[in-house]
Amino acid sequence: MRQTVYSDLMARYENPIEHACDVRVGQHWVSVDGKCPEGMCVSAWHSMQEYVESLANGKGNFHDGWMKNPMSAIISCNDGFRPFSFLIEVIND
Repeated sequence: MRQTVYSDLMARYENPIEHACDVRVGQHWVSVDGKCPEGMCVSAWHSMQEYVESLANGKGNFHDGWMKNPMSAIISCNDGFRPFSFLIEVIND
């Protein structure tokens, strides 16, 4: 959905790197049976895996009604310098 970049933290704490992430705003992935979608950043997947697996098993309503749609979640990856926020939601065929 969205990426935030903390340039001040990067300048102060991060070692220079040429390539941080392949995720781009607007990309979509579909998880089948709660499995990591092909091409998804493994680190991002680890941040959201528990939520995706729960939704795939019909469970939702995380944190006592946190989301308007109880079968969804907004989860951010664990990159503290340039985190992406992902909308995870159930797709009904």
